[in-house]
Amino acid sequence: MIEGVMMRRGDKVAVAVRKPNRDIHVDMETRESLADKYPLLRWPILRGCAVLYESMVVGMQALTKSSHLAFDEGEEAMSPWQLAVTIFSSLVFGIGFFILLPVFIAKWVTTSGVGFALVEGGLRLAFFIGYIGAISFIKDIRRTFEYHGAEHKTINCFEAGEELIVENVRKHTLIHRRCGTSFLLFVFLFSIVLFSFFSGQTLPLLYKVLARILLLPVVAGLSYELIRLSASTTNPLLLALVTPGFWMQRMTTREPDDEQIEVAIASVKAILEEHTEDDRAGSSYTDESATG
Repeated sequence: MIEGVMMRRGDKVAVAVRKPNRDIHVDMETRESLADKYPLLRWPILRGCAVLYESMVVGMQALTKSSHLAFDEGEEAMSPWQLAVTIFSSLVFGIGFFILLPVFIAKWVTTSGVGFALVEGGLRLAFFIGYIGAISFIKDIRRTFEYHGAEHKTINCFEAGEELIVENVRKHTLIHRRCGTSFLLFVFLFSIVLFSFFSGQTLPLLYKVLARILLLPVVAGLSYELIRLSASTTNPLLLALVTPGFWMQRMTTREPDDEQIEVAIASVKAILEEHTEDDRAGSSYTDESATG
């Protein structure tokens, strides 16, 4: 969010934003999930696609709210139309830069099916890491990463059973197992494996491109299942698989200041008004900051 944090738990969505006058505005709403409407979307793989779609919709709406709240009255916030164009342009850029460009480059490097998939996947991952590293130098993006860090620290504090106050939150780690950054990394890794079946040297380039776009929901669904499975696991193999995601989170989080932690606390408290130890153990917190 712009100068804010969004938290989602079950059917509750809370957006907390630091306004120019330094007050914290909290917007709370209840939303019926697609899985509640359509039980079929509770099935493995499909539920990941549904969650990703909901995260994008909820994230865009929350971004609109935060863009209006975070500006002074004399400043002009982004209109819904401008925001829609920005988001659409970002999606087109993301598909073009991270999906299509590696395919075209790999075509000129190798014709081997397996080699094609490895080169393509390696390029895609390198582009992603380079992109995150480059935008981290932008001041506004850096502040977003700081709010991301505040988000992680606060939910880690809650899940540890500690009181949600700045002093307690500050001492917790920036890393969280269910982070959207880890999800994106799994998307890249799964795409290497899955796309390798559609990388034969005799296959037309257009076929390869279309296959990758159509398979994105499958890749996202598989990545979501791995995130769910690894959330509370102690299995050494699964822990080894999720460790690179923890490394990536070091790039998308920064140490927040106390005011940013206060915003994250306000967001969490809005959706956790009353909880028990059982709630804490089975928290269904969703990190929306990197997927939405």
